[in-house]
Amino acid sequence: METTAHVSAPVLAAYRYCEAVTGQQARNFAYGIRLLPAEKRQAMSALYAFSRRVDDIGDGSLEAAAKQQRLEDTRALLARVKGGDIGEDDTDPVAVALSDAARRFPIPLDALDELIDGVLADVRGDTYETWEELKVYCRCVAGGIGRLSLGVFGTVPGAPGAERAAEYADTLGLALQLTNILRDVREDAGNGRTYLPAEDLAKFGCSAGFGRPVPPPGADFAGLVHFEVRRARALFADGFRLLPMLDRRSGACVAAMAGIYHRLLSRIAADPEAVLRGRVSLPGREKAFVAVRGLSGLDARAIGRRESVRRRG
Repeated sequence: METTAHVSAPVLAAYRYCEAVTGQQARNFAYGIRLLPAEKRQAMSALYAFSRRVDDIGDGSLEAAAKQQRLEDTRALLARVKGGDIGEDDTDPVAVALSDAARRFPIPLDALDELIDGVLADVRGDTYETWEELKVYCRCVAGGIGRLSLGVFGTVPGAPGAERAAEYADTLGLALQLTNILRDVREDAGNGRTYLPAEDLAKFGCSAGFGRPVPPPGADFAGLVHFEVRRARALFADGFRLLPMLDRRSGACVAAMAGIYHRLLSRIAADPEAVLRGRVSLPGREKAFVAVRGLSGLDARAIGRRESVRRRG
């Protein structure tokens, strides 16, 4: 059984709390990080638990003003973490675990400020006219998570191109977020949110939105989905350039998490209207299969080859 050296009982309890949150609320994420050694797995759980707290505020039932205040309070807590002001006797287990993780790994905690900025955009009800505008939002809520994760993973010493590792981690986060947006178009519409760029919606006759289990009358919904799928696949292809820069277990973690989302993207592409009928997901056995293949790098290499062929074609 793996153990983490030199961790006090209060800090270990804080990590266990974060791991429980991760296991309960982040099935796709949990499949990936279980491939990591203990210290990295714990640090990733702390990052997830803090991020989950921010997301839950944005998705909760409070009034907008109350959500904004809670988010700014969370930003103040993050400032305390960044300032080294959280001790192991603090009553907030997420802050305790995140503080310890930040001492152990070069985690760019400013990216969590970006996450808060992104959720504040949700609270305001921001919409996006172009992909360039949406990309800024995606970088806040997902690209930043990629960069935070890279702080835990690190890169292999002397890995070619490692100076671009943060860029590739950011791009892979964008790929995952765009996949999420496609998966959740109906759910988001029910919550009054539209993320896909307005110019894309107009191009495919989908400006009326997605409040029903069928496409808007006269819309080319399948065309819209396939257009966004091509964009996401290009992002995956670029983002997977990160994998050779990581050690085997970190690479397996990324390959498993991203591989699950890439397979989800293929499922959406095969039946675009399924996202209007309900939540599209992969069964647990398929996620486990992707995780096992991640250890060998098989899925990542195969995906990389397929996307390179698509782009040349």
